Amino acid sequence: MARSDSEIGRLAPGDLADAEALVAEAGWNQVAADWRMFLDFGTVYAVRDAARVFATAATLPYGRCAWISMVLVAGTQRRRGLATRLLHRCIDDIQAAGLVPVLDATPAGAKVYAPLGFQAAWSFTRLAAAQARVTAPPASVVVRPIGDSAWPALCAYDAAVFGADRSRILARMRGRLPPANLYSERDGRITGLLLGREGRTASHLGPLIAEDDASVLALLAQALSRIDGPVYVDLADAKPAVRAWLEACGFSPQRPFTRMLLGRDQSFDDVARSYAVIGPEFG
Repeated sequence: MARSDSEIGRLAPGDLADAEALVAEAGWNQVAADWRMFLDFGTVYAVRDAARVFATAATLPYGRCAWISMVLVAGTQRRRGLATRLLHRCIDDIQAAGLVPVLDATPAGAKVYAPLGFQAAWSFTRLAAAQARVTAPPASVVVRPIGDSAWPALCAYDAAVFGADRSRILARMRGRLPPANLYSERDGRITGLLLGREGRTASHLGPLIAEDDASVLALLAQALSRIDGPVYVDLADAKPAVRAWLEACGFSPQRPFTRMLLGRDQSFDDVARSYAVIGPEFG
């Protein structure tokens, strides 16, 4: 018998071990701290039986839009329509709130979402390195660690680029990967912002927003020179010079993504200054 939407419940803090098990089974990178951001600032739907949670989907509101992500189904429960029902539940709730559903889709996912009315806005690629080998960055950019005095201005800078205030998310990320808590400036003016977080399989750099490639390379060079082990960067495809530099540092493409919005083909962010996303789960 098919499960009805009435059996879609909510993830609770006590279910985090089940949620982490779904991430591990899928080979994804999220950790408990990421799930807690969804629990605190968004909604996580869950389908469970007496033993465990075996399917999830999350929404996270940002101003005029809301992200859909973390659509996970245990291998033993697939091919039963659970992911589809969870996706529609997310869409219905986002639209009921007057917001635009947004998601970052893999090529396989894009084939599912396009018939529902999702349209492509721009694309990015996950670049991965087992250990970055940093080459010299430009010398014209000043890079500083993020301190409390600069934080409000950096959050405002991010909001202007992303198109919505996501300072609550950024505040939770700040400190999770200290070598990546950086911003750049030129002549006393902010020219870039980088944060990062630890992950289950790799450190993840992003968001990375900036005025120009020189600021981006300076931020990445300082961060990568202090991070050991695997690293992911979800880099916009429209930034070929930065990609070439990362590939020279040992990065290679892992998988592509497309940012898609329901009913519109323009995203709310400033694409020119958007270099790397937080991750497909957060935007």
